[in-house]
Amino acid sequence: MNIRNIAIIAHVDHGKTTLVDQLLKQSGAFRDNQRVAERAMDSNDLEKERGITILAKATSVDWHGIRINIVDTPGHADFGGEVERILSMVDSAIVLVDAAEGPMPQTKFVVGKALKVGLRPIVVINKIDRPDARHIEVVNEVFDLFAALDATDEQLDFPILYGSGRDGWVSENPEGPKDQGLAPLFDLVVKHVPAPTVHPGPFRMIGTILEANPFLGRIITGRIESGSLKSNQAVKVLHHDGTQIETGRISKILAFRGLERQPIEEAQAGDIVAIAGLSKGTVADTFCDPAVTEPLHAQPIDPPTVTMSFLVNDSPLAGTEGDKVTSRVIRDRLLREAEGNVALKIEESPEKDSFFVSGRGELQLAVLIETMRREGFEIAVSRPRVVMQKGENGELLEPVEEVVIDVDEEHAGVVVQKMSERKAEMVELRPSGGNRQRLVFHAPTRGLIGYQSELLTDTRGTAVMNRLFHAYEPYKGELPGRTNGVLISNEQGESVAYAMWNLEDRGPMVIDPGVKVYQGMIIGIHSRDNDLEVNVLKGKKLTNIRAAGKDEAVKLTPPVRMTLERALAWIQDDELVEVTPKTIRLRKLYLDPNERKRFEKSAKVMGAA
Repeated sequence: MNIRNIAIIAHVDHGKTTLVDQLLKQSGAFRDNQRVAERAMDSNDLEKERGITILAKATSVDWHGIRINIVDTPGHADFGGEVERILSMVDSAIVLVDAAEGPMPQTKFVVGKALKVGLRPIVVINKIDRPDARHIEVVNEVFDLFAALDATDEQLDFPILYGSGRDGWVSENPEGPKDQGLAPLFDLVVKHVPAPTVHPGPFRMIGTILEANPFLGRIITGRIESGSLKSNQAVKVLHHDGTQIETGRISKILAFRGLERQPIEEAQAGDIVAIAGLSKGTVADTFCDPAVTEPLHAQPIDPPTVTMSFLVNDSPLAGTEGDKVTSRVIRDRLLREAEGNVALKIEESPEKDSFFVSGRGELQLAVLIETMRREGFEIAVSRPRVVMQKGENGELLEPVEEVVIDVDEEHAGVVVQKMSERKAEMVELRPSGGNRQRLVFHAPTRGLIGYQSELLTDTRGTAVMNRLFHAYEPYKGELPGRTNGVLISNEQGESVAYAMWNLEDRGPMVIDPGVKVYQGMIIGIHSRDNDLEVNVLKGKKLTNIRAAGKDEAVKLTPPVRMTLERALAWIQDDELVEVTPKTIRLRKLYLDPNERKRFEKSAKVMGAA
C-alpha cells in the first residue's frame, strides 16, 4: 500500500513543528512563490503567541509516489490527552530528542504510550549543531528510557538519525553530509514504517480529532480501519459501549494535502481523512457502515488531576466588558469543549450557577479560560484544587508528579529547600553539563500549584521545570500556604494615584491608578499575613492655602502584573479570578465584609471540629 502514517512526538521546545515545516517544504507541498508562515502547523493565535503546540493536527506529503500522513502533537504534559488519542491513527512515531537536553518527562510519557500500543519508533537527535550537544550520551539515555518502559527487542532496535530541523537536514552521522536535506528521513520512514493494516469488512473508523466549521458543521478526523467511504454514503455512529448515537450521510470527505484539505469522492482503508455531515458523533466514537454492530476499541485516557470552579461573574462590573455572561451560554461552551477534548471533565453544581472543570494541569485550564475570554466570555474562576481519590482501604490518595528541574549549581540548594517544604522527595541529582544540575523529585501536585513563578524568582530566571503525572499516593499532610494577606477595596469607584501613593508602605499594588474598583476587589498584596480593607478612592484635600513646600508629583511604584496563570496560582480558597475580554481582576469570594467575617468564623468552627 502506498500510505505511511506517522506521528512526531517530543518534549516541548525540542523542535517538532519546525521539523514539520521543513518536511512540507522539501516534499514540494508548497508552490515556489507561496508565502508560508513560520511554524505553519501552529495555526491558532494562542499557539503562535506562546510558541507551543496545543492541538494535535494532521498533514500529509508525497514522497516518490508514497503518501506520508504526519500528525504533529503537543509536547506539553498538560495536553497529553491530545497525544494519547492520536496514537491509534498511526503505525510508527518519530521520537525527536534535543541533542543537549536529552529525553525529558513528556518524551517519557508519550513514548511509554506509543510502545504500549506496539509502535516501532524512529529516533531523531535534533539540534545537533548546538555547542553543548552531547549526542552519544543522549542516544544511551534514549535506549535506557526505552528499556525502562519495557520495549520489545524489535522496538529497542530503533534506527537513529542526527540533524537540525531548523536548517532542514538529517544524516546517519552527526557530522553530515548536510546536502541531502531530509531525504534520509523520508526514505527511512518509507522503509521502516509498516503500511497500515487493513481489516476485512465494511467501512469503520474511530474519531480522534473534532473541530467545528462554520460551513460544513462538525468535522471528525480519523483513520479508516476497514472498507472504503464514498461521498453521500449512509453511516451510523456507535458509542464505545455499542449503543447507537445517530445515523446520517457523509456530506464531504476531506483528504490532507500539505496544509490544505481537499474534497475527494472516495477514501480507502488505511488513509487519514476528515468527514463532515454528522451532528452528534464525537471523539472516541465509531463511525461505520449501517451493517456493523461492534464498535472499535479506543485507547484509554489518563484521569484528570486538577479541578477548578467556573462561576457566573456576579461582580458589580459584570457584563460591562463581555457579551457572554449567562450560565446557559457558559455551560454550552464548556460541554462543547469537553466533546473534543477527552482529557477534560465537566460537572455542573447542584445550584446550576457554577461548573467543576477537571483537567491535567493549570496550563491546560488556563488555555481554556484564555480562549473563552477571547470569544467574549466573562467568568469567575476559583483556585485550582487537586482531584483526590479513595484507596482500597478507604485511605485518601492524592496525585504525585515527577518533577525535573534543570538549574545552575549555585541555585540548587534553594530549589531543594523549597521543594522539601512542599513535601517533595528527591529521587535523583546529577550534572547536566555547563555547570548545571538536573534535580528529579516526586512531589504532590498540591505543592506545585504556584511554584513556577517562585522558582524563577529564586533562580533569577535560569531554571527550567518540567512535570508529569506519576501516580496516586497516600495524602502527604498539610502544606504551607501563601504568607501574605491582601489589600481589599472598601468602596466602588475609580482608583486614585494619591490614595495608592499613601498605601505603598502597606504593600505592593496589583492595579494601576484610574482603574474601576469595587467593594471586595483585591487591589494589592499586604506586607503582613492578614487581610486589610483600604480606601483607594480618597483624593488629596484641596484648600486655598499654599503649602510651604511645592507640591510634589506623586511617583508610584509600578504594580505587580498578574497574568492569568500567576493569578490562578496565587489566590487562596476564599478568592476568585474575574476574567473578562479586557481585564483580569482578583476579588474575594464574598464581596460584603460582614459575609466574609461570617464565612471565616464558620471555617474556623469547621477546622476546630
